[in-house]
Amino acid sequence: MWRISHSSHQPFCGYTHSMTIETAVLQSSLGPSLRRWRILNRVKQQALAEDLGVSQSRISRWESGHSEPDAFARRKITQLLRARPETASDRALLDLVTGASNPVHLVCDLTHRLLAASPMRTRFWHVPVSDLMDRPLWRFASESIRSVEHELGDRGWYEPLGPDILYRTERADFAELTIPESQIRISRLALSDGRFARLVRDEPTKLA
Repeated sequence: MWRISHSSHQPFCGYTHSMTIETAVLQSSLGPSLRRWRILNRVKQQALAEDLGVSQSRISRWESGHSEPDAFARRKITQLLRARPETASDRALLDLVTGASNPVHLVCDLTHRLLAASPMRTRFWHVPVSDLMDRPLWRFASESIRSVEHELGDRGWYEPLGPDILYRTERADFAELTIPESQIRISRLALSDGRFARLVRDEPTKLA
């Protein structure tokens, strides 16, 4: 189910095209994401190492952050972990997000590729949703969002039963969209194939 195609003629699910804009896979998240996926899907390091064509010790070093995969290995890991909502239940999730009455969107947890967004979310966008769909939103991250992203490991996000993360972001303006000042809650959701999406919701501001 999780085997990687090793054909040199196969594109990595189109992600290379998106990465020409900005690399959306942070090195700080790659190893922990790989470890979380492997544990939750009950994949042994040795089996994963054989499929990736590396040693088990190298997998261990990547997961612990003691070393970084090279560009070729990064592409293979990204192909393995990127969210692909393809089943009926996954499509139902996309429909729920798209039809939500509150500001919410769904992205691939690893690559930040946009998978779905509600009308209340896109009311602050200045381009059609189709222009951003299946593209990484990382280049639109505010300073607060970027800061929190680098803290996810310390907050337990990559643990098998990782918690929701709540934080505030300042307003950030881009030609394509505006991020309003708001309080954000992110939740990790497992898709049918064992990969992960991230639900990003605005939290109502409590009155004093």
